[in-house]
Amino acid sequence: MVFLKKGLIGKGANRNMFVKLGEEENTAILEEINPLLEGSPFDPVTATILAQDVSFYPGYRFLDINDYETVPHKRKFALYKPGNAVALNWTNEPVYMLNEKAPLQLNADNVAAYVRFFFTYVRGHHGRFVIIETADEIAWREDPPPAARRAVSEMICPMTVTDHDSDGTYHLIACMIFKDSLFKSQVHVTAGGLVSLSDESLLIEDMPVLDDTFGQ
Repeated sequence: MVFLKKGLIGKGANRNMFVKLGEEENTAILEEINPLLEGSPFDPVTATILAQDVSFYPGYRFLDINDYETVPHKRKFALYKPGNAVALNWTNEPVYMLNEKAPLQLNADNVAAYVRFFFTYVRGHHGRFVIIETADEIAWREDPPPAARRAVSEMICPMTVTDHDSDGTYHLIACMIFKDSLFKSQVHVTAGGLVSLSDESLLIEDMPVLDDTFGQ
């Protein structure tokens, strides 16, 4: 049976969906990915692999690998095409390595998806920047009053491409949560996929949100 769930990398009605892979494909993929992972290998019989096409890495799929029969539950993420697998480890190193090898192919239609992917699977020493495009995407620790939610919603804007330089650098504006603060920032992405922030503007601090430090 094929299982579909909404993709994490795309955005909007046309974003790709995750597809659950069968045991035969699991076996072939895990033969390449298991040697790259820390800890015990995944068993293709008990592992669940959800795969999603990645527009900015043509030919690659993003893999969400789980084994619900282990205690504790084991979960890893990877990018894969036959003959090449890259395990994600919450640092920018594997992403930047793949950007050169794949190579990364950015355009106005997929650069926002790349930014979303980057900030979802790369964490800094002090935590993760969480892209927020609606108040419903905020991991509230407790629901705010309706008036407060409306006020927050009015501050949030969808991630938008604002400019594209002749050297291939894209400039975007995005709203993010870091720890318990919401801010708006310029995001800059070079043609090679290097990501940086500038002109951060604090919108709200001390928000009642869940701690993102420990995980996806």
